[in-house]
Parts: sequence; structure tokens; C-alpha cells
Amino acid sequence: MKRSLITACILMCLLAGAATAAQESVAGKCMTCHKEKSHGLYNQWYKSEHAKHNVTCLDCHHAAKGEPDAFMHEGALIATLVTPKDCGVCHQKQTMEVMASYHATAGEILESKDAYLAHAAGGAPVAVAGCENCHGCKVEIDPDSPNKLSRLSWPNSGIGRINPDGSKGSCTACHTRHAFSVKQARQPESCGKCHLGPDHPQEEIYKESKHGNAYYTHKDEMNLDSEPWIVGQDYDEAPTCATCHMSATPNQQVTHDVGQRISWTLRPPVSKTKPDWQSRRKNMQDVCTNCHGQGFVDGHYAQFDGIVNLYNEKFAKPGLQLYKKAKELKLGEGKAAFSNDYDWTWWEIWHHEGRRARMGASMMGPDYTWWHGIYDVAQHFYFKYIPELRAYDNPEMNKLIDEVLADPYHQWLNRPTADIKADIKSGKMAEMFDDFYQVQSK
Repeated sequence: MKRSLITACILMCLLAGAATAAQESVAGKCMTCHKEKSHGLYNQWYKSEHAKHNVTCLDCHHAAKGEPDAFMHEGALIATLVTPKDCGVCHQKQTMEVMASYHATAGEILESKDAYLAHAAGGAPVAVAGCENCHGCKVEIDPDSPNKLSRLSWPNSGIGRINPDGSKGSCTACHTRHAFSVKQARQPESCGKCHLGPDHPQEEIYKESKHGNAYYTHKDEMNLDSEPWIVGQDYDEAPTCATCHMSATPNQQVTHDVGQRISWTLRPPVSKTKPDWQSRRKNMQDVCTNCHGQGFVDGHYAQFDGIVNLYNEKFAKPGLQLYKKAKELKLGEGKAAFSNDYDWTWWEIWHHEGRRARMGASMMGPDYTWWHGIYDVAQHFYFKYIPELRAYDNPEMNKLIDEVLADPYHQWLNRPTADIKADIKSGKMAEMFDDFYQVQSK
């Protein structure tokens, strides 16, 4: 009996060794072929941490029988699509954090007004090549395709990609294949594929800010390939997007949940505080105080809250009230959404200009806070949006507009310039905003 057990153990070890040898043989075949036919791809892998730790093509691309995107390729069953579930075999903690993050929900834009507008005003090709390539799409299977993936949904490295195996996201959105470089993901340009442009110009705001100034003039001193990479210890020249939202501090570990340090939600028409926003703000302030005194940090947050509350109370809440009334009264009835002027104007006020103002304040970008932000909001609110709604000459709408404009925030419209200047100089004009410098919204 004992001899049989020993024999069985030896046989299992031999079989395991044979399987490992066979797998290594297939992996070697992958590398030999790709070194010849796609040399750039091979070199990216060869210089990566994966290669240093003997993680081969097959370790990531291997597919199990029955997987919807599996296909035979040169004698191996593989999948072109590598998903967070695949990465999670080795990077379990990171995968769980990403799956719990706001990034993983980005593919939900497929059901949003953004996607509707792209399809209706533009057309399906721009939704596929535009919106979905940042937000992610539902990757479809095409049995007739050589790699089993539909050309209308692949390639796609959208951060909220919906994968055939049920996982959400794409690690390659930040860690570009096939190098998967941590150094690259720590730099603001990695975020810039998606976080830029008229409605969320974080990369441009960062470049304008003193943080961006410091980074671009001290990049060579940032120890970007250091492990660990702790602010205040391994570098102190400047923060990057990763520093503030993900990377380690002396008191916090690295996180792939990008919302753990964000206290306001700046995306919707009216900003709201996040659940347990106090702890999230404390997390972010922990990052800040590695380079700034608490007084500096408190001053920044007071100014940031001031802009968010200014936007909310003066423009967003009354603007949304007017928009809902217009829909209730069916102004422009019979037309599709966005087929009339006030739909577009209100959209641009909150979706583009209002976001720029709020994000500019959050990241210390003065030009985006004012000239690309509240300046545009005010101009279009007073001299485009209101006139477009008045043009319908509806008594209920006109009454509501009059009530909105009767608010003290808007009374400057009917006052002499000299009086306004005197109130600005005396500080009286600023008094109505005194309570804005603290969190208002819940």
C-alpha cells in the first residue's frame, strides 16, 4: 500500500513536470514567433517586469475550453482578450479594488445621454471609435473572426470595458500592453487619453497648475520607477495624478480604487458630496500634507468648496429647475431630445462649462475655474439659456424665470455699474457668498 502511494506520487510529479515542460515549450514557440513577426510587441514584453519574472504570453493569453473568446492558435487554445479576471490570478488585490471603483462603471455610459447624443447627432461609428474607446464597450463575440472578437468592439481598452467573462474594465487602459509599466502609469500622460477635452480637461488643468509646473520641470528627479514609490520619501518634487488618487503615502497603501480620496462628485448637473465624504477628504488631505502645511490645505479646500457651492446655488440648481419646467410644459414637444436649442445650451452649461469650473478649482487651475468655467457658465446662462426659454413665451415659464432672476445672486443685472463696483470695493458684494466656503451639499 505504501509502495503504491509512493508510486502514485512519483507519477503525479512526473505528469506535472511533463505538463510544465509542454507549457514551456508552447510558450517558447510563442516568443520565438512573435520575436520575428511582431518585434515591437516582443521587445515591450522582454523589457517588462513580466519577463523578468518569467511570465510568458501563455500565462496571460491561455484560455480554458468553453470560454466564449477562446480559439486555437498555433496549437494552443488562447484568447486575444486579457481581462481583469485573468490579471487577477496574480494581482488579486488590485483587481478587486478596480472592480469596486468608479472606473469599472465607466461602461455604463452605453445607456447614458452622452451615448444617445453620439448616436443620434453623430452616428454609431463615432460612438464606437469615440465614446466607447475611453469608457469601454460590451465586447462582442464574432465566431467568423480569426480572433473570435467583433471588429466593432475590438480593439478596445476602455477603462469600464464589459468583457465576455463578466469582468469589467481593462488593466491596459493605464498599463499599456505589453510592457505593463508601473512607471508609465504613474505619469499624468497615461490618464490623458480620457481625462482631457471640453467636458473633463483634467490633464490640461494639471498642466496649468503649479503641480503640473513642478512635475514637468522636475520629471527627471521623480524616481518614477522606484519600488515603493512613497510621496515625501521616494520623491517630493511634485505630485502626479497617481500620487493624489492612487499611490502610497507614509500612512496609506497604494489603491486602485480611484474614488477613495474624492469628496465631491463633480460630474452631474448639481454636485453632491460622496458617501462618507469626510473620510475620503481626510485621505486626500493626508497626501497633501506631505508637501503642504495644514493651513495651506484648509485654504485650498475652502476655495474649492466655494466654487462648487457658487456653481450649485447660483447656476446649477435654478438652471435645472428651469430645464425640468421646460420638459414639464413640453416646450419643443414632438421633437427628439437635443433637437432644440435649450437642450444643447443647458447640456453645455453643466456638462462642459460647469464641470470645467469645478474641476479647475479642485486641481488649482485658475484659467479653467474662470475663463473656461464660470465665465462661460454665466454668459450662456444669462444671455443664451434664459432668452431661449423666454422665446417660447409661456406664462408659467416666464413666471419661473422672473422668480429665479429675483434672487440676490442675479440682481446685478439691473443695477448701475458704479454701484456694483462700490459694493465690490467695500466687500459688500462678497458677503452673500460667505457661507459658501464650507460644504453645503449632502
